[in-house]
Amino acid sequence: MSPALSVTSRTASAAPARLAWLDALRGLGALAVVGEHLCTWAMPWLRPTAFNLGVYGVLVFFLVSGYIIPASLERHGDVRAFWIGRFFRLYPLYLAMIALVLVLAWWIPVRAEVPRDLSSVAAHATMLMDAVGTAGVLNTMWTLSYEMVFYLLAAALFTAGVRDRWGLLPGLFAVLGLVAGLAMIVPPLSGGWLSWVTFGLFAVGLACVVSGWGRTVAACALGVMALALVLLSSRVPWFGAAILAVMFAGTAVHRWERGAGPLWPVAATGLLVAALPLWARNAGWWWVQPKVWGLTILLAVLTFAAAMACRSRTLPAALTWLGTISYSLYLVHLPLLLILMRVVGELRGAPAAAQLGAGVLFLALLLPLSWLSHRCIELPMQLVGRRLVKGRDRPSAGRAGAPPAPADGGRRPRE
Repeated sequence: MSPALSVTSRTASAAPARLAWLDALRGLGALAVVGEHLCTWAMPWLRPTAFNLGVYGVLVFFLVSGYIIPASLERHGDVRAFWIGRFFRLYPLYLAMIALVLVLAWWIPVRAEVPRDLSSVAAHATMLMDAVGTAGVLNTMWTLSYEMVFYLLAAALFTAGVRDRWGLLPGLFAVLGLVAGLAMIVPPLSGGWLSWVTFGLFAVGLACVVSGWGRTVAACALGVMALALVLLSSRVPWFGAAILAVMFAGTAVHRWERGAGPLWPVAATGLLVAALPLWARNAGWWWVQPKVWGLTILLAVLTFAAAMACRSRTLPAALTWLGTISYSLYLVHLPLLLILMRVVGELRGAPAAAQLGAGVLFLALLLPLSWLSHRCIELPMQLVGRRLVKGRDRPSAGRAGAPPAPADGGRRPRE
């Protein structure tokens, strides 16, 4: 979940407001995921059943990523800098949480679904666990697989000079989801070998992209690999394609906002994605039942639209602050919850006062811990990435016909 806006004629004073509405969305998304897991453990009577609160939060995150990632690539025009920035943005905290889970494995056993062999190491190294059909050491990490798939696809399209001016990509992925749902109950490819092959291609491909050697070919090959993984080996192919449709819908919204594309394909995509469980042969979970899935998607879309409508207004500082630390909130909350579950025990049958007290304690610990991880892990490593990019920057490094950077008052948007 990840968390630069591409503009051509905006004033510097507008930058804080534009950033605030995106941070507010991140904050809402993080709160929703935290709330889903907290309610499941401690306060089941507060957990909504008409829609899935956690999936709602994840969809909001995916819309934000779709909105800003291709725009960030186009704004900077440097795919090498993009990948260096992504690495130092995502991997440090991700690896720290994996290390924490492994250190605590004697007390809180690693999930049974995680393979007990080196293929799991290869899968986690690429963040493509869900795409290669395996499980992450934390079950929240499945979303990072689709973030990574989207980055690979967006970088491939950018490097190849493909710009979806008509907003057709969201609909294309929705149709692919329909085909996958009708054709497959289980993915046709599976096995630990997938993790190793993917790791090899991922490492070599990114090395070529960052070094500049065969950059276009390597970036496109990585994009093809990512698409093939989603459709042929991800844990639920139709669902993976639906996620990509949602993310590229965010991209289409950004292009529409700039007057560079239509909005109607986004609406058509939303309707098709909402209807996918009606045809999918592998759709037995409660939260993909048509009414629940449809309402979850509708709420995510309405939330994104409402935040976008308020982008020029002052938003609650608490919500934008939560958005600033949202990646830490997302990754830190589950290990903390697992620890509390181990200490406190089962609470679903406990008195309401005990449940509420446990919830307050959880949040009282989570917020400062997430702030600390943001300040002590995320920010320092992002600074290292920026210094590395700046130190190695050349006027033509990784450029792909990008327009000049817009005036933004010198403020660097969070990506």
